[in-house]
Amino acid sequence: MADGPHRGISVTLTALAVIGLAFSLDLLFGEPPTAFHPVAWFGRLVDGLDRRWSTTARRQRLVGVGIAAAAPLVPATVAGVGVAAAAALDPMAEGIVAALVLSVTTSLRLLLELTANVVRATDGDGARARELVVGLVGRDVSTLSPGELRSAALESAAENLADGLVASLLAFAVLAPISLPFAAGVAAWIKGVNTLDSMLGYPSKPIGTASARLDDLVMYLPARIAAVAIAVAAADPRALRRAGRWARVPPSPNSGWPMATLACAIDVRLEKPSTYVLNSEAELPSLADGERAVSLVGSAAIVSVLVAVGLAVVASAAGAELESQVAAIAEVTR
Repeated sequence: MADGPHRGISVTLTALAVIGLAFSLDLLFGEPPTAFHPVAWFGRLVDGLDRRWSTTARRQRLVGVGIAAAAPLVPATVAGVGVAAAAALDPMAEGIVAALVLSVTTSLRLLLELTANVVRATDGDGARARELVVGLVGRDVSTLSPGELRSAALESAAENLADGLVASLLAFAVLAPISLPFAAGVAAWIKGVNTLDSMLGYPSKPIGTASARLDDLVMYLPARIAAVAIAVAAADPRALRRAGRWARVPPSPNSGWPMATLACAIDVRLEKPSTYVLNSEAELPSLADGERAVSLVGSAAIVSVLVAVGLAVVASAAGAELESQVAAIAEVTR
């Protein structure tokens, strides 16, 4: 029983060290080259599954259910087994491999750099801005004005704060004190779900209906936590309340929350022509607004990491307390 508190501290420190290492890797080195990026490998798998398996939309949707259920298990299994195999060799190797998994299933540096580059390019180089923004959005950008290009980039930055950072990070933080292989597997599974949705989850693709619904479910909490992080980073809790008016306007049940909160926090209009308008009374973002928004998303990412640290500490304490109670019960019944 005496070992319980010490083990709890050790587990907490390990979880925090892994999270710290993962984000150090991202900030120092960014994304791996596409040829070596596990998410790109999974994307090629999804691309191979994205074909006509049947001549009817109904059967395509049924096939899509199987894809949504099975495909994300591939990266989850690889990640979990990889971390477990490293643990069998050395505890430090387990932490390093787990940090590598977390690093490739989250993305911050690339998101902020690409968004900032788009914003800067809108100041006089519209062609370059259009070329860059396709790395963030899938819409037709050929006719967008500079303000609309900045809007598209900022919408993507807010949405990807939830999809590309908060979702995998917070799940990992909660589960890491329990099991690093399990935490890595779940983080990879979430990234797999996000990737499936981004590649298949379009109304024109019946095969992606199940993937889109699964992503809606998985992202429900992360999107709202990301919105809270943006409001906290802006030191403007009322932005979250104001965002409630616009958060349900986009077709997605989740992405509207971080996007609308960012729009309200910096008081700009964000819009996807013919689809939605957020904070419609304001103007489209200026160059200065865009730069401020990139900084705010970065600050919100820091808030998210701090939340993850807090969750890891709480999960470690709860696990240690549960182990202590189980040991006490075993002692009494012995």
